[in-house]
Amino acid sequence: MHMSRGTRGAVMAVCATLLLATSACGDDQPEEATAHQVRLYGTDGNMSNSYAEELGDRANLVDGMKGTTPLTPLPEDFKKRLLSVDPKLDGFLYAAESYDAVVISALAAEVAGTTDPAAIAKQIVGVTNTGTRCGTVAQCLRLIREGKDIEYRSVSITRAGFTDVGEPATASYATLHFDGQQLNDAKTEFVGAGDESAASNKRPPRGDAASSPDAPLVIGGLLPRTGDLAIAYPPLAAGAALAIKEINAAGGVLGEEVVWVDGDDGTNPAIAKATVARHVDGGVHVIIGAGGSGISAAVLEDVVKAGRILFSPSNTAANLSEVDDRGLYFRTAPPDGLQGRALADVILRDGPQKIAIVARKDSYGEGLQSIVRAELERAGFGGDKVKLLGYQPGEDANAAPIDFSAGAKEIKDFGADAVLIIGFGESAAVVRALADADVPLAALANS
Repeated sequence: MHMSRGTRGAVMAVCATLLLATSACGDDQPEEATAHQVRLYGTDGNMSNSYAEELGDRANLVDGMKGTTPLTPLPEDFKKRLLSVDPKLDGFLYAAESYDAVVISALAAEVAGTTDPAAIAKQIVGVTNTGTRCGTVAQCLRLIREGKDIEYRSVSITRAGFTDVGEPATASYATLHFDGQQLNDAKTEFVGAGDESAASNKRPPRGDAASSPDAPLVIGGLLPRTGDLAIAYPPLAAGAALAIKEINAAGGVLGEEVVWVDGDDGTNPAIAKATVARHVDGGVHVIIGAGGSGISAAVLEDVVKAGRILFSPSNTAANLSEVDDRGLYFRTAPPDGLQGRALADVILRDGPQKIAIVARKDSYGEGLQSIVRAELERAGFGGDKVKLLGYQPGEDANAAPIDFSAGAKEIKDFGADAVLIIGFGESAAVVRALADADVPLAALANS
């Protein structure tokens, strides 16, 4: 779910409208398409320069591919600060969300006056709403220490704060375009989504400044250092590292420096559960992750039983909004109900006649597939115009490569002229299978 990014100074269009109309932003006219060409579309799990690298010597197959991702235009200063942490960083997606997840956790602990996870959890929604607005770690911590309520706004939390269930009320999405084997930033379009009125207006209980703080605050990572989402790790890790650095430079939390404990989710439930167990045994108060929605769903019960907080910067599955979390699960990434509209719009603007949607079989892939399908139905695409397919991702790095040859033949026989692929790095196998089945991809026609 990491998408590599370069500088976003050249922006084709910036839209301030909600995603309620039939067109997101830019030209409403369908792009010219040669007869029988099949266009590829992607989403946040695969719209990246790193995705092209997954295809190796067949990277040209992504030429012309388009897709969407949750993405806020990032200030140049923030990018420079990220690069000071990781000079090799070549992408920024979810770095802002990772940064904000760590910062919000720290601010909530300062307000609570303790490192007790239950007390911190009660303050997380509140620090993003109904207070004095602040935009830097140092400014927010100073206001809290002065006894003031705060309303945190930063790189990913911009227009509105969290809803009552602990997720963003509003979001920003980008439409991305592959030109050749690289994303062309000059074609990137941004559109806002969500409803500011959905932000919580509940005031949390005041923290007890006289209580025993049990500092230091210990935050643990549950990020995809390995596995199918490993391409997402660098910006996620950089965002968290930058947050810890700036929190401690501002005096830390409750008078002591915040401690970071690294941890891998492996894009694998078994690895993630083992990491959670180590964090619990090691006294971690807040766990940042997991990278994938399905991994968070798999470990949430363990986290809740242990009375810890799970705070993901990159979970987007819509069903996590209703999960039984006892108030201990939060996310800075917006739910896919918003992204589904943006994806459907991007596809429909090109005027397709038949659409195939291929998704990895987990809560992220199948959830987003269902949302896009519903949006296409609203646009008049009946069952004979849309085909749903799926693939089972490997359980670990040693799993056999995905065989999508049968699915590729189904798509060819169906006569689709648009294929949406919802997956992570492993979904490159779908692109290869389509080419091997002689599906007339637009990239091949233009080569």
